Amino acid sequence: MTISGATRVAGVIGDPVTHSLSPVLHNAAYRELGIDWVYVAFAVPAGATKAALDAIRVLGLAGLSITMPHKTAAAAACDRLTADAGVLNSVNTVSRGRDGDLLGDSTDGEGFLRALRESGTDPAGAAVLLLGAGGAARAVALALARAHAKVTVCARRPDAAAAAAELGGGDAADWSQRAARSGAATIIVNATPIGMGDGNIPLPPGALHSGQVVVDLVYAPLVTPLLRAAAERGARAVDGLGMLVHQAALQVERWTGHDAPIAAMRAAAAATLGRPGS
Repeated sequence: MTISGATRVAGVIGDPVTHSLSPVLHNAAYRELGIDWVYVAFAVPAGATKAALDAIRVLGLAGLSITMPHKTAAAAACDRLTADAGVLNSVNTVSRGRDGDLLGDSTDGEGFLRALRESGTDPAGAAVLLLGAGGAARAVALALARAHAKVTVCARRPDAAAAAAELGGGDAADWSQRAARSGAATIIVNATPIGMGDGNIPLPPGALHSGQVVVDLVYAPLVTPLLRAAAERGARAVDGLGMLVHQAALQVERWTGHDAPIAAMRAAAAATLGRPGS
């Protein structure tokens, strides 16, 4: 990659941010597209969100991806929000309009739907059991509702589960009921960090069965204990890398105006995740 005086710069802000896969995904896309762009990570502490977003205008950045702990503060700092970002009060993508205003968007929900459909699953009319009620779960619940799925949210905090279920137009269930509720679900989505390198599983294997689609938003490791158990029980296992790739692809498309090279982005991320120490 050659950096020139005309190179467009985009990036991600977060804290911590050094282990973000966003630079891998975006720079793979720019290389494949053959455009003079570069994407870098900026470590920005909590409380400095607005100052970081001002840099889009001051430095002429092409756009910024937003990760923890800035997603809610970014929503407040943008001039305009898309419908999803407004409902979620959360932003993971900031773009600059022609008049210099900042538009905040959330691509997580649409990224999830694209990944799910890419796996061969249409959520319309499906009964979905969603485990977790954090930011990713809320985006998924909203997207599934708009795709006409029937969502049940199970989370450790009843108030958070109820709030996420309301976004999804569905119902909430106590965390202790998750195994009992899984039997009637055609799609199960793990939006908790359980299984992220700790060997734990958010559902007992016996709660899974053939005919189900089991999605784990955890992508490190790519094959989580939940996905391994799902495959052993005859369910279709869908890893979390698809959502990560597609939410980034939506950013690439918004900023560059080009169709994102999905295959190249996924290959680059998978290669990075497969490296020792990744």
